[in-house]
Amino acid sequence: MSTVTIKTAAGDDAGTVELPEAVFGIEPNVSVMHQVVTAQLAHKRAGTHSTKTRAEVAGGGAKPWRQKGTGRARQGSIRAPQWRGGGVAHGPKPRDYTMKVNKKVVSLALRSALSDRAADSKVMVVADWGIPEPKTKLGIALLESLGLRNKGERAPRVLVVLFRGEEAAWKSLRNLGQRVQVILPEELNAYDVLVNDYIVFSQATLEALTARFSSLKGGDAA
Repeated sequence: MSTVTIKTAAGDDAGTVELPEAVFGIEPNVSVMHQVVTAQLAHKRAGTHSTKTRAEVAGGGAKPWRQKGTGRARQGSIRAPQWRGGGVAHGPKPRDYTMKVNKKVVSLALRSALSDRAADSKVMVVADWGIPEPKTKLGIALLESLGLRNKGERAPRVLVVLFRGEEAAWKSLRNLGQRVQVILPEELNAYDVLVNDYIVFSQATLEALTARFSSLKGGDAA
């Protein structure tokens, strides 16, 4: 098991915690992560795009000019695809982009993503958030104490795992722009882990994640 130093909200050391090998210590499966992330992004697509074919565009019933003798190319309808205002050839139609992915594959992808971040020492654990009231400046101070927001440097993307009831911390962190994302332990997924540079847990949310995978045996997914 890999060991992570627990930090306080002020950035001081507060002991260590061992990350479960079955969740944070497996060999990342790149092909599975790619499959699951592709499915997640596909699932976000509405699939409501639609174009009209030449059969669906109004008008164009009369032949624009006679077949022969004009010197121009033969045309049968002004609603053919080559005409302005005509139908679209092979254009998009409404469709469902959902891709079926087994639960075990989704679980393996998440554990692979977490293991990849843990291998790069980009998994952090805090004893508590230290945010008594909802203030954005308290959220900024927390990230600064963890070394995740330094003046004059481009801030890394941070994924903060919170419980739904931790309202003060939630409100303090959610307004920090696109480089800070807040998520529930049960919503943690491969895409959000991979798109962010650092993952920050509290001791409680880390235990909740560990309990989520507590039924793992060997390399099987729950």
